[in-house]
Amino acid sequence: MESTDMNQQIAFIGLGVMGGPMAANLAPSGYVVKAWNRTPNSPGVEIAAQAGVTVVSSIREAVASADIVFSCVSDVPDVKEVLLGAGGVAESARPGTLVIDTSTIGPEAAREIGTQLQQHDLRFLDAPISGGDIGAKNGTLTIMVGGEAKDFEQSKPLLEILGKTIRLCGPMGSGQAVKLCNQVLAAVHAVALCEAMQLAQQQDIDPNLIVEVCSMGAAGSWALSNLGPKIAASDFQPGFMIKHILKDLRLVAETLSSSPQELPGVELADRLFKMVQEFDGGKGGEQGTQAMIRAYHKS
Repeated sequence: MESTDMNQQIAFIGLGVMGGPMAANLAPSGYVVKAWNRTPNSPGVEIAAQAGVTVVSSIREAVASADIVFSCVSDVPDVKEVLLGAGGVAESARPGTLVIDTSTIGPEAAREIGTQLQQHDLRFLDAPISGGDIGAKNGTLTIMVGGEAKDFEQSKPLLEILGKTIRLCGPMGSGQAVKLCNQVLAAVHAVALCEAMQLAQQQDIDPNLIVEVCSMGAAGSWALSNLGPKIAASDFQPGFMIKHILKDLRLVAETLSSSPQELPGVELADRLFKMVQEFDGGKGGEQGTQAMIRAYHKS
């Protein structure tokens, strides 16, 4: 089980906006990849299948012969269902299998799930990802990992296919802790980006000029370079949906629930994202995070 050769079999659970391209990147690298998705006809399933991933009809079929199992789903209940539920990974995987969850679920849930998997003689890494759909497609994700060093070393050849920046952050749950800090930055960067664009508009300045000029200086950021042009074009197609960052900000709040610490920047971002979520008959949360700009337009 400790080898990292191409004879390893990989299972991938969850072929959404992120998981589909991630699984698709693994298959052409020479690994045997079997995958399962709750929605069988989603775009991510098609992306993975076209790349050579074998899409199967059950988790059991995907993981029965796997050496390493990846999961990439939405929230804590989803992760628990596919990893610990009936017919899930804990029931179906061989003893000693390494389970790598790339979802964002917070450190407490990661430790709880990891401990339960260990009781089934399975190994666990929490490995949340950042970089959006662009990073998933290009294999340039940032991957923050928590768990045992030996398990991390076994996983590195695979993680290096999926991402560009890969760090072992500490013991189980540490990857999730770093990811929540990442999401605080992403959320507050969105506020700064939208307010800069609003100020430009008030002064009759082309927002594309803000992207071009300010990206080169101390105010430069991934958000400005990648989401700024989308705001300028009123392109709100999701790379990362508002409903998902709201879930992450909920996890931040839960993590701080027993602490007197306040994060007013996060509270503002949360309020603005929630305003947009209510637009379009309550479907605004399915737009990309750049759609926060709509909160400033009140529509």
